Parts: sequence; structure tokens; C-alpha cells
Amino acid sequence: MQSGSFLGIVSPLVSSGAHMPKILPLHRITRFTRFTRFSLRDFIVAAGPAALAVLVTGLLAYWLVDPAPPKKIVMATGQENSAYEALGRRYAEALRQYDVELELRPTLGSRENLERLRQPDSGVDVGFVQSGSTAQEDAQRNGLVSLGSLFTEPVWLFTRKDVTRLSQLKGMRINVGPEGTGLPGLFRTILSVNGVEPDSLRLRDMQNTPATVALLEGRIDGLVFSSSPDAPLIQMLLQTPGIRLFDFAQAQAYTRRFPFLTHVTLPRGIVDLGRDIPSRDFQLIAPTATLVAHESLHPALVDLLVQTAASVHGGAGWFQKQGEFPTASYSEIPVAEAAVRFYQGDKPFLQRYLPFWLANFLQRMWVVVVALGALIIPLSRIIPPLYVWKVRSRVYRWYGQLREVEQAVDEAQATDRAEVYGRQLQRLNEIEERVNRISIPLSFADELYGLRSHINFVRRRLLALMPQAGRAAQQ
Repeated sequence: MQSGSFLGIVSPLVSSGAHMPKILPLHRITRFTRFTRFSLRDFIVAAGPAALAVLVTGLLAYWLVDPAPPKKIVMATGQENSAYEALGRRYAEALRQYDVELELRPTLGSRENLERLRQPDSGVDVGFVQSGSTAQEDAQRNGLVSLGSLFTEPVWLFTRKDVTRLSQLKGMRINVGPEGTGLPGLFRTILSVNGVEPDSLRLRDMQNTPATVALLEGRIDGLVFSSSPDAPLIQMLLQTPGIRLFDFAQAQAYTRRFPFLTHVTLPRGIVDLGRDIPSRDFQLIAPTATLVAHESLHPALVDLLVQTAASVHGGAGWFQKQGEFPTASYSEIPVAEAAVRFYQGDKPFLQRYLPFWLANFLQRMWVVVVALGALIIPLSRIIPPLYVWKVRSRVYRWYGQLREVEQAVDEAQATDRAEVYGRQLQRLNEIEERVNRISIPLSFADELYGLRSHINFVRRRLLALMPQAGRAAQQ
């Protein structure tokens, strides 16, 4: 038997009379460690296809089952110098810190915003819509959801004359804004319940800024806004001498007739305490501005928009208390589930402590975990036996070579046996030399030593047959 056995490798480690082990040459240490270490190569071959399948499944689950939220949202706002336009800029600035781009699309107002949201191909994801603009059935049919009511939008009627009843508007030139806003329909409804036919007024449809200029120049007698008091034009008109604000003294009756309206009071001196503007309380009726989105908007962006709405509208104002808005109330459009959870105080746990994108990534990982679990559990039972088979196959495949040697010996003709035996003996030596170079974990060493003993067994048999073959050749 040739040298190179495991005992032959280990025996130099201890000298016959020394207490300390000898230092082995580098090439022998390398050979020893190759024999004893875990077979990473076999493990990779056995687990590689399974790992690839897990990776592909995880990526598909991550990108297809629950795709990442887009980094761009399109918002329909309103006219130039309107409260909707100003609020859109505040939303864009707030979302920028989360690396979300908010593209603002100017519109005529609430009605046009609603129409764009009804059309999926318009590219609008979210917009400001006035309460009372649609019905619940229509919103559900068009896949619209509310992200909450943001603030009240009082109906401001400014006139150049002192008007105490709406019936006094007959024959006047009143601007109600373009039909793309929600105000023309609302104002016609208000006129009708006061017994005033819209045809008895000379209604105009100018946008807010040119209508304000026309009012100040006397080209129209009055104009109607439905906006928050933050709008620059509202602020200016409230402080302009000669421009009067209509007092809805029957505001409580309006709210009983129309559930989407609320009664608000403009307190005396709220505009300018020093100049006592206004000089008395004014009663106003107010729909609410609602943030409406298409139901296809990613839930993570719904969470982000609702949180942004809370930061923008959560403070105290002329017509609201601290924390009163935004709210899930005052909306005929169904409220999105994510928004309902937020208003109930159930803010996503991870978003309380982590940046938006990281929190969203971790929240979505459960999809990947479920997908991977469906693969890892069965694969965990397949990979170990496959690894064992792969390691043992490096030993077992040499038994085929050994069997070929035996077959060649058994099938040799009497006249050729000496030559065949010599050639097969050389082949056995080559097989043993290559087997000695096999790297295999120690837990499988018995397989290797079994192979080497079988090689030695065939060699002994062959050596025993060779003298008989020599005598047969001499005869």
C-alpha cells in the first residue's frame, strides 16, 4: 500500500521523545486542513439552486405582490392665489423631506379636481374636493376614497352694497366662479332654498383674481368665494374699505337642511384687533375641504399624506380648535382604511421611530418572509441529504473505476494476462494516488478509508494472480 494515509499525515505531529509538537511544513499543513475542513464547495453546489430559487421568489414577492411606493405623486390643486394652491405648495414642501416629489396641477377648483380623479388616465393621484360635490355611491363606483376632512371652507359673499338678505341680490352682477369649481352649484342651491331664481341674477364665471379686480373697479356688484381664510384674496377683501361681507344669520338652518355644511363664526377683531376688523361677529356657512385620492394610491403614500395633513391642518385657526382637523368626519366619500387607523390613533409603529422609507421597507418585508417560508421549510429537508450525497459521490464514483479494473482482470485472455495484470496494477496505483488527494470532511472519513482498503484488496488479489499469469505465459 502506498504512503499518504491519514496516520502518515498525523504521525509527524508528535516526536518520539519531545513534549512539544513539531511544526509541520506549510504544504503539509495545507493538505491537512483541506482534508479536515467543512466542504464549502459541496454545500454551495447542493444549496445553490435552492438559494437561487429563494432569492428569485423573494424578489418577485417584494416587487410584484406589494410593490414599493412611487416617489412621485400628482395633486390637483386650484386657481391662482387660492387656498388650494397655497396648501399644495405646503404639502410639496412637507413631502420633500421624505424624498417624495409632489407635482402640483393647477385647476379651476373642486369640481374639476373631482372629474380628474374620476378619470384614471388623467394622471392625478390626489386632490382637494369640497364636501357635497358627489354622493357616496358615485365615489365608490369611481374608486375614490377620502383621506380626511382638512378644514372648513366658509362661503364668503362680498358685495359693494349692504345686503342683509339674499333676495336683495336680484338684478346684481355676482361672480360665482367657473363651472370647474364646486361653488356655482352650491350657490345656486343656496339661492333656491331662499326662493331666488338664479336667472334673476346676472351671474359671472370669472376666476378669483380677475373677479376681485372687477369688484374693486365696480364692474361687478359682488363675488362669492368658498375658501379658507388663509387665501390672500380673502385676507385682502376683509380689510378693503367699501367691501362688505354678507352675514348668514340663518346659518344654523342651512346646516340642518344640508348635512355637508357646518356653521362657523368669524369672531369680531380676528382679522385685525387694533383696527377692530371685523367690527362684529359674522355667521357663515361652510362646506369642508376634503383630501380625496384614487383607491389605487399606495397605502404607504396614504399614510404619508394623512400624516402630512395632520401637520399642516392640525393647528388652531379662525374656525377650528387645536387638533380638530383633519378628521374622518364631514365627508360623504368613504374614508380609506389607512386614514381611519390614523385618526383612531393607530399610527404605524415603525413610522414612529424610523424614517418613512425604512419603516415602509420593514413593514413590507412580511410579504417576503411568507414567500420565503413557503420555500425554506421544504428545502431545509432536502438540502442536508443532498449535501451528504454530493460529498459521498466524490468517493463513490471511484468504485466505478475499481470495478472496471476487476472486470479487465476477469476478462483477460490467458496469453495476455501478464500484460493486462501489469497495466491494471499501474492503473490501481494511479487511482490510489488520485484518491489520496481527495478533500473530504472528517465526518465522511470512513467512506474514504473504506475506498482505500478496497483498492488495497483489489491490489492484493491482482498481485496474487500475477505469478500464475507468468507461469501460464512461459508454458
